[in-house]
Amino acid sequence: MIDITSLDFAAVVLLAACWGGFNLVVFRPRTGKQASLSRTMDRYRSKWMATMAGRELRMIDTMIQGSVLQGCTFFASTAILLVGGLLTLLGASDSALTVVREIPFAAETSRTLWQIKVLGLVTVLVYAFFKFAWAHRLYTYCIVVMGATPMDDGSEAASFARRAARLLDLGALHFDRGIRAYYYTFAATAWFIHPVLFMIATVWVTAVLLRREFRSRTRNILLSEPD
Repeated sequence: MIDITSLDFAAVVLLAACWGGFNLVVFRPRTGKQASLSRTMDRYRSKWMATMAGRELRMIDTMIQGSVLQGCTFFASTAILLVGGLLTLLGASDSALTVVREIPFAAETSRTLWQIKVLGLVTVLVYAFFKFAWAHRLYTYCIVVMGATPMDDGSEAASFARRAARLLDLGALHFDRGIRAYYYTFAATAWFIHPVLFMIATVWVTAVLLRREFRSRTRNILLSEPD
């Protein structure tokens, strides 16, 4: 029998609510001063691809895109390493529980519930891996479309640029979701100590992410008019 308490259940529900609610708030259609940082970057990616279509030498565009691909590869590889580490921790549950029980304010946790917590983190990290891997594929497709963009200022080149921009936006969407899974994974590690600490960490992570999307200096710079 799984001795999950009402606090544990409430903490998991809060995580799902904050994670899902964040996606609804940030990625809902908004424009102008009401747009989130992620939505604001869509406009810059469209501008980048439009500029790329009118450039004779596109080496710089492929170099920039190559650096983005490296970021996807790094995070995807890191997710695999973290999953391996958690599976190792799963095999050493008794030793890990002994260490946690020595923490004065740690909640009492059974071996089965501990393993469920570890497997929960593994599930989130596997989800993050698939998001990073798919973002990598989308960015690769974007490079192909960039290479196929004709060297002219006509409607065909503009059409290719719009397709490339949409692929960039879609890749960024999946990359952002992978990064967000990382953030909430770190919040979920507090569950190993106490479900209340898990809830506090979840709210704090959500507040930090929302501030960066709607109240950060980066967003203000991107929304400001050029000098």
